[in-house]
Amino acid sequence: MSVLSPARIVAFEMVSERRRRGAHMRDLLRTSRAMSGLAPRDRALASRLTLGVTATVGALDAMIDSHLRHGVHIEPRVRDALRVSCYELCWLDTPTAVVISQGVELVRRVVPRAAGLANAVLHRVSEHDIAAVCEAEHRIYEGSSDLLAKDIAIACGMPEPLVYQLLASCGEEVCRECALAHLQPAPVYIATNLAMLSPEEAVRRMQQARLEVQPLAIPGSWQVTNPARLAPSGLVRNALVFPVDLAAQMVARIAGPLPGQRVLEVGQGRGTKTLLLQMAALEQGGLAEIVSIDSEDYKVRLASSRMAVAGVSAHTQNLCFDASQLDSPQLPAALSGGFDMVFIDAPCSGTGTLRRHPEIVWGLSRASVMAHRADSLPALQLRMLRAASQRVRPGGSLAYATCSLLKQENTGVVQAFLESSEGRSFEQVSVLEAPAVRSLSDEAYGLVASCVTSEGYFASHPRVASFDGHFCALLRRV
Repeated sequence: MSVLSPARIVAFEMVSERRRRGAHMRDLLRTSRAMSGLAPRDRALASRLTLGVTATVGALDAMIDSHLRHGVHIEPRVRDALRVSCYELCWLDTPTAVVISQGVELVRRVVPRAAGLANAVLHRVSEHDIAAVCEAEHRIYEGSSDLLAKDIAIACGMPEPLVYQLLASCGEEVCRECALAHLQPAPVYIATNLAMLSPEEAVRRMQQARLEVQPLAIPGSWQVTNPARLAPSGLVRNALVFPVDLAAQMVARIAGPLPGQRVLEVGQGRGTKTLLLQMAALEQGGLAEIVSIDSEDYKVRLASSRMAVAGVSAHTQNLCFDASQLDSPQLPAALSGGFDMVFIDAPCSGTGTLRRHPEIVWGLSRASVMAHRADSLPALQLRMLRAASQRVRPGGSLAYATCSLLKQENTGVVQAFLESSEGRSFEQVSVLEAPAVRSLSDEAYGLVASCVTSEGYFASHPRVASFDGHFCALLRRV
């Protein structure tokens, strides 16, 4: 009888807790005392297991069920333990014998009488499913797949309908790159708070915290190679640095205002993009005047507190307001009049950030991204864009952004807007014309330009050891 590793015990408990509570796995990981108590190597394994199980849960259940006798039902906690072990068997490099031994002991710890069943299921998975996953991955890597959608579904543990949507929007080559990156750890990027730290002081603080960082082309951006040290450092808590994907930082550059300009941010969330917008303005010589709205009051309170800690609250207002009502004749004083820049960080499917938000993979409904449905995300995005556009002053700019890869949420929404009565007074311009992009160094400008389409849209996608998928369109009121 082998001794269970702490990482697998914690991973199992986290998977079970998520099933019971329906919470986001990253939120659970962030607040878990058990996770923080693990040694760095165990913490890394537990994180890979929990996020991986969440991203492949539907495929794992189908795999487990295919190896059970007809009519056999297993207890939820036994299934949770099998999910952890089946994921490790098929998608990690742990020796098969070790995984099976640990998996049997994990089930024995939960329901002792089910250890024999676990042994049988895990052996069948090792005999049948590991090879299927590896062969699908190989065909994707070699570019030799005749049934790409099926191979991506197998290799990534994704539902086939989602894969077909991604193929229709992105094409085969982009989907291959996304597939190869899907179950790999997402890089950790940070931006520094120039309102509180000089670049030299930022480097000194990170060295004091023993963070291993690499400077990136975008000013104030870094990649962290030992992210387990980030939370204990206090740098995030004190708003000295902001964890944020590099592509999201590039989007904030596209919407970046000039000092003193009046900005309306729609969809503030926790306020990360608000801070990035202010950093872009500060690099040009001073802070902008930003009014940020969100429809959820608790997010507004959180963002307000974060702005105060970050030292920019005197130049930022945070309001709870429904963006679809921005064309109303009766508006709060802070929202009246015209803005130099309106930036819409739209609610979306999140299909460009599946590595960071694995619940989306099996939780996204097909109906939610059907543009013709009145209750779909594209319909909501278009309503927000049409209403928010009314707050742009003549000659001002309108930036529309998502973290989706789906055409119907990105170019589809922009084109529908331009054809609407509100959109007829706008023209699309290349994102490379944005002032905070034009002011970048040649290297940084080249990085942004590498993600710009022939139509002038910003459209990144996940790659191995690289940033996420984000979209941004820049429009100008004429």
